[in-house]
Amino acid sequence: MIGVTNVSGGYSSVSVLKNISFSVEKGQLFGILGPNGSGKTTLLKMLSGVLPAYNGEILIKGNPINHYSFKDLAKVMAVLPQNTSEFFSYTVKETVSLGRYAHQNGWFNTWSEEDEITVQQVMKQTGIFEFQHHSIQQLSGGERQRVFLAQALAQEPEILLLDEPTNHLDLSYQKELLDLLKKWTIEQELTVLSIFHDLNLAGLYCDQLLLLKDGQINIDSKPNEVLKEERIKNVYQTEIRKQPHPYVPAPQMLLLPDFEHQEVQLLEINETLLSTTEQCLVLKTPEPLKTMSSGVIGSGVGWYQNFINRHVAKTYNCTDHRPEMKKYIQDLGFGPSDTVGMMTAVNLGDVSYKLYQGDEFSIFVVVTAGVGNAIDASKSEQHSFELTPGTINTWVFINGKITEEAFIQSIMTATESKVKVLHNQKVKDSVTGTLATGTSTDSILIAATQQGKELEYAGTITPLGKLISKGIYECTTNAIELYRKRVKT
Repeated sequence: MIGVTNVSGGYSSVSVLKNISFSVEKGQLFGILGPNGSGKTTLLKMLSGVLPAYNGEILIKGNPINHYSFKDLAKVMAVLPQNTSEFFSYTVKETVSLGRYAHQNGWFNTWSEEDEITVQQVMKQTGIFEFQHHSIQQLSGGERQRVFLAQALAQEPEILLLDEPTNHLDLSYQKELLDLLKKWTIEQELTVLSIFHDLNLAGLYCDQLLLLKDGQINIDSKPNEVLKEERIKNVYQTEIRKQPHPYVPAPQMLLLPDFEHQEVQLLEINETLLSTTEQCLVLKTPEPLKTMSSGVIGSGVGWYQNFINRHVAKTYNCTDHRPEMKKYIQDLGFGPSDTVGMMTAVNLGDVSYKLYQGDEFSIFVVVTAGVGNAIDASKSEQHSFELTPGTINTWVFINGKITEEAFIQSIMTATESKVKVLHNQKVKDSVTGTLATGTSTDSILIAATQQGKELEYAGTITPLGKLISKGIYECTTNAIELYRKRVKT
């Protein structure tokens, strides 16, 4: 649909773009990225025919761009610039109707039913239909942006060029606009080429990305390849981290504020922060910790400051447990968004906890354990599914900085150590009579201060893994022994 080969150009004698080559396929949403001054807007002007290239070739639908008359090019391509200004007090509908010019034989005296239908449709699609009779001068910046987008769409183009289309739009309209553009590329095979400043929106919606730096192409590829951490750091000269989007397969870039790199007094999570009662265990930290957990509240990955292990009766009704647990946390004076909450039917007097010191890091382990509903995972198909309160709840607080890999390995190592305890304690599955590997409702938490020594791995023979193995083995063993002693008496 668009072919650019060895194009250079700029303004007067200054060459902004140097030897640019790329192509855009029909039906693609193609994004152009780059820091200020990298040549994004200059490139868009060349593609729209406003600015001639010094050399090279630009093809539109296989034909050189300079072979198109202004009106013929307007039938193929529409442009929404970054800054639009109006000198007359047109109404919204009149402004949008200007987009039909390329389809007119004369001026408005040839206005057809097709023109009217198109204008009404694009006004509805862009959310401006309700104020079509208002003067454009009365609109907000975001509303004007949508009016000029509707004007571009009224041309019924095959190619749409956009310069920061979400500029001035609030969050909901950004999403609506980009959802609509993406839908058109799929259903109508509209080709969209757009400049983005927001890397996350580009990564979320674009099929292909072109990254410019100093007027040259750094890379032209799929979003996941373009939005690599080291590449973006180098091009934009700023600290950034890459994370996958939690719900769709798209890369997302996270800025790191300067205060994250300032020297701070290192946290140590230990028994002084833990309070115990018959009703609950509460550990409240001075700063939020990066957390991975299977809690009733706060499951998954996040940053949390309050950690609660709540005792409930064995007869507790789990059918509405999440809302009920949320209310319980609020009644204690904690915010559910800052809290990981777990439940257990185990007597909290049987809790076992200890601080373990490593080389420039430490871990604090807290375990409550019972074996009343012990399960052999290899024979779990012989059990019926039933929601019950948690039995073995494990907390591991790491006073150190760990990687995503280490979070997962920490869970694996802790689980392996727990299984060894159950085997050594000869805990059996009551249904199968075989050695148990856990209970049906075990829960785990790994939380790290993300300060101090960086710990890349947590496998069983790594320094962190060794400490987790020891801590889980000792605390789980002690907790089960306390549980059995109390149950016997």
